[in-house]
Amino acid sequence: MLPVSIQKLIDLFAKFPTVGPRTARRFVFYLVKQPQEKIDEIVASIQDMKNKVVYCAFCFNPFEKTGSKNNLCPICNDSMRDKSLLCVVEKEADLETIEKTKRFNGLYYVLGGTIETLKKSEIASARLGELKIRLANPKNFGVPTLFKEIIFATNPTPEGRATAILVEKIIKEGSGEPIKITHLGLGLPVGGELEYADEETLENAFNSRR
Repeated sequence: MLPVSIQKLIDLFAKFPTVGPRTARRFVFYLVKQPQEKIDEIVASIQDMKNKVVYCAFCFNPFEKTGSKNNLCPICNDSMRDKSLLCVVEKEADLETIEKTKRFNGLYYVLGGTIETLKKSEIASARLGELKIRLANPKNFGVPTLFKEIIFATNPTPEGRATAILVEKIIKEGSGEPIKITHLGLGLPVGGELEYADEETLENAFNSRR
């Protein structure tokens, strides 16, 4: 029987994405072995992150607001970005993966998950509804013009495709003017994760979007 404090921490770690009870247990027993100063450093880093990091008012990408004059992230604030292009991704890690390729120069929108991982209440009221608002009135969020093209970069999984279909339907229903909608093309393996794709694969997928 494990001590209550250890079991509680295991249960907390097990709630992390892709972390099961066995991995959570290894995390906790690793922490048990660490000196107090290391534990203090971890706790302070978590608190510092929570105090400094906020969500972008437009795309929901987390960023440190330090020095920012508004509630937009560095990408949305960048005057050199093509603000007629919008790339819709499932999660923040996908955005980071695409950014590392330096092949896309538009803006992003982070859904926060797929329709499988989001609760029904979130699907109805959270970021899908927020997307409609941003497409209808981009100037309210610092985007000067309406978008000319929306690129779906959801993962090539059943969940990712179902999410893209749902979001595309919402966009078409809420848009006053026709918007070009494309999906990443050839190159991404079916069932794979965008987060783990290499730069060449992603470049091919963007170039062959349709």
